Amino acid sequence: MEEKRHTSSHYEKELQEIKNGLIYLGALTEKAIQQAMTSLSDRNSDIAHKVIKEDNEIDNLDTDLEERCIKILALRQPTAIDLRFITTAIKITGHLERIGDMAVNIAEKALLLNEEPQLKPYIDLPRMTDLVGSMIKESLDSFIRNDLHMAENVRYTEQVVDDLNEQISRELLTFMMEDSKSIHRSLLIMQVSKNLERIADHAKGIADMVTYMVTGECVRHQTCPLHE
Repeated sequence: MEEKRHTSSHYEKELQEIKNGLIYLGALTEKAIQQAMTSLSDRNSDIAHKVIKEDNEIDNLDTDLEERCIKILALRQPTAIDLRFITTAIKITGHLERIGDMAVNIAEKALLLNEEPQLKPYIDLPRMTDLVGSMIKESLDSFIRNDLHMAENVRYTEQVVDDLNEQISRELLTFMMEDSKSIHRSLLIMQVSKNLERIADHAKGIADMVTYMVTGECVRHQTCPLHE
C-alpha cells in the first residue's frame, strides 16, 4: 500500500529547504576535497589554509540543517515516509560534516608534505579524489530522486576506493623499506589516502540511508551483492 504524504504547501516548502541545504552542503564538501588535493598536487599551501578556514561554513550549515530537521520533527510530527526522510536528512548532515573534517585533515597533511621534497608523483590520490567526489554527488542525487540504483552504485564504487587505498599503502610500504628517509612522507601520504577512503565510507553511509528511506530496510551492515 502506498504511504501517504503530507498535503501542506508550507510543510512541503520546509522539506524542500532541507533538500536544498543538503545539496549545497554536499557541494561545499566536494569543493573542499578537491581543493585539499589541489593544494597537495600543486604544492600550494595557500589553498590548504583556505580549506581549513572555510570548514566553519560546513560546520555551521550542518548545525542549521540539523536544527531545522529537529524543529520539523517536533512541530509537524511526520509519519511514514516523511519521518524516514527527516531522520535520513539528519544522518546525512552528520556524514557530510565528517567529510568536511576529512578534507581538513588532507589539507593539514598537504601543509606538511609541501614543506618537503615530493616523494613520488601523485597519480592514484587524484583518482581517489575524483571517485569520492562523484560518490558524494551521486549519493545525494539518489536521496533527492529516491533512486535505489544510484545508491547501489555508490556502494559498489566504495570498494574501488578501498582497493586503491590498499594499493597505495602497499606501494608506500615498499618505499619505506627501501629508504628510511621516506618514512615520514610515506606515512603522511598514507594518511591522505586513508582520509579519502573514509570519505568513501561516509558517502556509502549516505547511500545506505537512502535505501532505508525508500524501502524501510537497514542495509548498513550488509555486503553489496556486486562485491561478492
